[in-house]
Amino acid sequence: MKKTTFLIVGKHAVLEALKNPFRKIERVFLTEDAQKKLNRENQNLNLFKKINVFYKSRKELDNLCGRDETAHQGLVAEVEHLEEVTLKEYIIGNKVKNLNLIALEDVTDPRNIGSIIRSAVAFDFDGIIVKSRSYPSKSKLLYKSASGGMEYIKIFEVSNINTTLKFLKTNDFWVSSFDNNASKDFTEHNWAGRNVLLFGSEGFGIKKNTSKKTDFVFKIKINKKIDSLNVSNSVSVVCHHINHFLKNIK
Repeated sequence: MKKTTFLIVGKHAVLEALKNPFRKIERVFLTEDAQKKLNRENQNLNLFKKINVFYKSRKELDNLCGRDETAHQGLVAEVEHLEEVTLKEYIIGNKVKNLNLIALEDVTDPRNIGSIIRSAVAFDFDGIIVKSRSYPSKSKLLYKSASGGMEYIKIFEVSNINTTLKFLKTNDFWVSSFDNNASKDFTEHNWAGRNVLLFGSEGFGIKKNTSKKTDFVFKIKINKKIDSLNVSNSVSVVCHHINHFLKNIK
């Protein structure tokens, strides 16, 4: 059965999709200038081999993107989702000692999710867990914000975060959440082993029932001029530190 397709936009999102042998690309719509620039910057790659290419003006690409305000930079691709691996399959088949996942509870803003994906890839995290009903899986803005990172990390869609955390805890994962009112700074923790970093929604944080599933609650120490960090900024700070920590203990 043929999979449904959707549009992604922007230079980095489309470029990394073209480079990914596992991404099925139905068609690419672009300006001639955008194609020339891509070919010039990637001379060792035959990016458009076996790809259906359609040349469009910028205005035609604006119309193709509809009312979405995402800047397409002269590049739009019609793609299919990557083949999915369930979280259970991934965990059972992966026996490595150090494994780091991010779990998002009701984070819905595609800009924030895209930025989180970008940071997770940049700092070598292994996957991101999202709630299916609140994850905008076909959002142009999400792909644009991820800046190509969607091609390099596993996204695990689950129906229930609590059940998922319970499963992970039975597979040697420690669950850590983040709260401004916590007493312990996350930089004081030993991050070796299997970790799930739990982050709550932009407006309401982590739900009370979900917080009961956590093993640790940490704060990100900031000065008193700012009340808190945006969720995507928080993820980036934590991921950078953990990546640095793990590299120094190898």
